[in-house]
Amino acid sequence: MRGEESVTQLFCDVYYQAGETPSFCYRSGLCVYEEALIGGALVARDFNAAGYPLNVLTNCPTRLDPTHFAEPFAFELELNGVGLMHHLAFGGFETERTDDRLHAVLTLHSTLLAVTVRVHTVLDGTAMFERWLEIENRSDAALNISRLCPFAGGVQEADGSRYSLGYFEGDDWGEEGLFVWKPLSPEQTVIRSRFGRGRYRHPLLFINNDCTGELWFFQIAYAGGCAFAVDYDNRFEGTDAATLAVKAAITGYTPLAVMKPHETLSTPSVHIGLVHGTVDTAVAAMHEHARRSVLTETEPSLLVGAGMGAEHDMSVETTKAFIDQFASMGAEVFIIDAGWQNPPHREAEWGPYNGINVPDPARYPNGIAEVRDYCHQKGMKFAMWVEIERLGEYSPAYQQHPEWRQQTVFGEASKALLDFTNPEAAAWAEAELARLIEECGMDMLRIDNNHHHTAYHTMRPTEDGLLESTVLRHCNAVNAMYRRLKARFPHVIFENCAGGGGRTDYAFMKAFHHTWVSDWQKLPRSVLITAGMTMALPPERVDRLVAGMGCHTVGDLRTHLRAAMFGHLSLNVIAPSTAAINPEQLACVRHHLDVYKTFLRPFLPTCTVYHPIPDHREATASGYTVLEVTSADRSRGAVGVFTLQGNVPSRISVKLSGADASATYRVTLDNTGDTFEMSGVQLRMHGLETEAGTALSSELILYERLA
Repeated sequence: MRGEESVTQLFCDVYYQAGETPSFCYRSGLCVYEEALIGGALVARDFNAAGYPLNVLTNCPTRLDPTHFAEPFAFELELNGVGLMHHLAFGGFETERTDDRLHAVLTLHSTLLAVTVRVHTVLDGTAMFERWLEIENRSDAALNISRLCPFAGGVQEADGSRYSLGYFEGDDWGEEGLFVWKPLSPEQTVIRSRFGRGRYRHPLLFINNDCTGELWFFQIAYAGGCAFAVDYDNRFEGTDAATLAVKAAITGYTPLAVMKPHETLSTPSVHIGLVHGTVDTAVAAMHEHARRSVLTETEPSLLVGAGMGAEHDMSVETTKAFIDQFASMGAEVFIIDAGWQNPPHREAEWGPYNGINVPDPARYPNGIAEVRDYCHQKGMKFAMWVEIERLGEYSPAYQQHPEWRQQTVFGEASKALLDFTNPEAAAWAEAELARLIEECGMDMLRIDNNHHHTAYHTMRPTEDGLLESTVLRHCNAVNAMYRRLKARFPHVIFENCAGGGGRTDYAFMKAFHHTWVSDWQKLPRSVLITAGMTMALPPERVDRLVAGMGCHTVGDLRTHLRAAMFGHLSLNVIAPSTAAINPEQLACVRHHLDVYKTFLRPFLPTCTVYHPIPDHREATASGYTVLEVTSADRSRGAVGVFTLQGNVPSRISVKLSGADASATYRVTLDNTGDTFEMSGVQLRMHGLETEAGTALSSELILYERLA
């Protein structure tokens, strides 16, 4: 915390109070969450954002009254129509400390069914913790899971409070990251993702107490259907007390899974946090948690990628010309996107050819090695696109193994989606990816996943003749496959894409260095997408593109580049293969890549990011938005000022949140190259004023502490 004595080790602890009603107080940083087993039900007992256990006054605890909530349970689980949130017997509580994390496991035995539920909680000293359930079927019969909320219950009870919800408003392709704040109505509000709504809504939720300043934040680590249900009752039983409850639910066709006799199944995780502060306080805590405990299996790779695919003819001659162009621009990885399996002149028809998994011999008569080796000669790494989970009708696997495709809820074979709950299909997919990585000599693998979200929700018959949704088991199998592959190929960079940002959740991201967060690259929405998705994920994991996908059709080149610099920057071509490159255009690209590589990239993996105008509607109404990233030691930072469309102000005043008030900085305005000195206190408290320019233009402000 700024202004306080530094803490060398983050604090996490479980304050366990045994007895007739055992209580479990989870403390991580200054975030405190408490539960208790009361009358056979595990119930939420409240949060605290200042580090206080809820019985800090031993004889006067300030815990929630579970009778004030219709559903106070800390999780929800229904098997064979029986709710297992109550009639639970205490089976033990254990903690294990590993490195700087604390893993607690509460064991509960149902007295209604032969089922054991283990409640897992992992604390890491940040203001965010992780929760999931482990469900054990101890019976000799199959059990259907028809309701599943790994985290639920009361969040707060307070007099006269008002709340706002923050989430991503868009759920369709190209609408990722469009963040909004909305007043919370005194009723139940449900925000769905990937079932009932499109798959492009990242499962993220903020709840702000507008009166007292607490800010809760949640992420569901699951690529399947999920939802947040927020229940706000602003006048409990005719009093002035307001109650707030939340559920983080796994959704889909039921049963969500059919548990075999004596099977144990782990649920997706929910990540829960609380701060007393602004949305940027919460985002900083979320990023710290993600870097410390979630995205730990891959170091971020910020090498500048550059690719070409079916939007070009993809001949060897054209490919080499674009490799030359990318090398001259300063790219570090060359990527062959969709189309390499197709015959010449049929690049745009890549869908039916998907799953052949062999570079087309007519397209590459000397094999893919010719392109790969040329790429390496130009000093770039070599990458290829693969969509292993989707089979085209021309692929041998599609034709020979119809049983490998998933079944719709109508009992029909899916058009293309591979069923990873089928062990043979899953083994084929993993073997094919490993073979492609090795045979093609990939330095980076770009994976994709193109389907409508409704196609993902399929059913399959079980061994007992029952039907279950495939999504939960499919997602678990896919996640496990990529994590095994990453361990097998530790020096290969893994890049994630899902038709844009259709699969960016914490669980899927564990095996990937960075992720495509959207296919929408055109201004002004592109910069709003960058702003929003750098709230959900640390910016070093967020891929953004310059040129390609229509971004060249509107806005100026500097703004295209700057909109991508606040994440993992990627490039497309700036001229056809047969055209001369404009030297002024090339110089602009080189300059911004130099600033990115030498100034921003070194501190992006540990940076703090600020969003002065997080709500995309407010930014649109203001005519501009601002992004700022600052190094952990506040020795340097960068601010992007982006004008949008419509009501663009003539001048924009920007306060630099990341500046150290006790320091003096050298400030550079990139548009003019003007450099001057300003005190940190001036930059933070008063800011500086920039000329806004026209619509869809920008200014890049760089600041660096003077020795």
